[in-house]
Amino acid sequence: MTKPVALITGAGSGLSASLARMFAHEGYKVVLAARDAGKLTSLAMETGASVHACDVTNASDVEDLFAAIQGPLRVAVAHPSARVRGAIADLDPEDVRQALMITAYGSFLVGQEAARVMLEQEPENGVRGTILFTGASAGVKGYPQSAPFAMGKFAQRGLAQSMSRELHPKGIHVAWINIDGGIRNPGREEPADKPDSMLDPEAIAQTYLALVKQDRSAWSAEIAVRPWVETF
Repeated sequence: MTKPVALITGAGSGLSASLARMFAHEGYKVVLAARDAGKLTSLAMETGASVHACDVTNASDVEDLFAAIQGPLRVAVAHPSARVRGAIADLDPEDVRQALMITAYGSFLVGQEAARVMLEQEPENGVRGTILFTGASAGVKGYPQSAPFAMGKFAQRGLAQSMSRELHPKGIHVAWINIDGGIRNPGREEPADKPDSMLDPEAIAQTYLALVKQDRSAWSAEIAVRPWVETF
């Protein structure tokens, strides 16, 4: 039987690597895409994933990526994100434009192509596929000196809300995941005096899997994950 495909765009060594390992373990054929595909070599060897160079702000790149997928696309994770920090009066407009292109427009291009592919697929148990957007608390509240990130994540969240209302009735599950806190990544661990103050990427990945496996009678359109010690 042809393996179902799980696509992860904006892949790297952090959460997306945990997602790749999890989907491979679950029996998916993993497809990884990033602007710098060379950084994914070891992860691809570990997971058996195929790797594609893709600039998610370039419509032709995104179209080529989806055209190269072999097998039924059952999961697409849009993981693009760009941060530009600074006082609003000091931000460089071109830096801000590029950040918005990656986080907002890149999410749109990936979401659009995923929807096009999934709408043409035969459903399994009434479900054609799942599209997941990696969000952040910046998509719920804007923080000082972080306007570009808030703008991008608010746009991404709005996109996910619109897509979910349009596509849920057509058998495509769309959800936005609010990663509300810092993630433990290679070289980035929580301070010794603040244990469990950061999110475990393997645990976050299990939340993505739960969304993929959700019964369509009770689909979530948004979900937040945060460290249990956080005081909100």
